[in-house]
Formats: sequence, structure tokens, C-alpha cells
Amino acid sequence: EKLERYFTGGTVDFRDVPVKLDWATPFQREVYEVCRAIPWGERCTYGELARLVGRPRAARAVGNAMKTNRVPIVIPCHRVVPAGGGLGGFSAPGGVCLKERLLRLESGEPTQRPATATGRPSLRL
Repeated sequence: EKLERYFTGGTVDFRDVPVKLDWATPFQREVYEVCRAIPWGERCTYGELARLVGRPRAARAVGNAMKTNRVPIVIPCHRVVPAGGGLGGFSAPGGVCLKERLLRLESGEPTQRPATATGRPSLRL
């Protein structure tokens, strides 16, 4: 139900969804918990997230934690972006294209491409 609401553009908070993180390191668990607090429609840089977990020089380690996230959406690693702009990486199926679509969905931007030669929109979701 929550995922359905999410993918139809509804604001959803997944922080109450229990996640078993026994596979993650203590640092990764801390990063994931802070990442879960990034609000819908907001973004955080890898460096900001590193500072929030008390490791201001660990932006790359945060990126590695995002790369090993096994529950994207619930742990919204798509909301974590590079400080210099752009999207960074996204290891979930669909890669950076999916990351862009999720960020657009959350920002209220259209998630459709311009119409194709047939006049029909080419859906991005």
C-alpha cells in the first residue's frame, strides 16, 4: 500500500517500516538510519550525510554505504547526491535513470518524456 502510494506521487514516510540490517557494518547502519530521516522531496550530499553521522571526512564511505543498500526507497539512498551537482551513482536496478525518476517523482516534476513520433508520451516510470 505504501509503495503504491509512493509511486503515484503521494508523500510517504517509510521510517516506520522495520528493516533488518544484520548484514551491514555499524557505520553503514548509522548512515542508513540518518538517510531514512531525509524528508520526501529533499536531498542531502554525501558530505552532509558524513557530517551528520559524525565522520565529516567520510563522504566516500557514505557513498559506499549507499552502494550496498539492499532496500532502496525504504532507505532512500536516491536522495543522496554529490556536492558538485549531478546525481552521482545508483546501484539499484535502473541505475542513475531510476534515481533521476525517483527524485523527479518526489519533487512533483513530470516523470514523462516528450511525446514520441506517434504523439503518445513515452513514460519514464
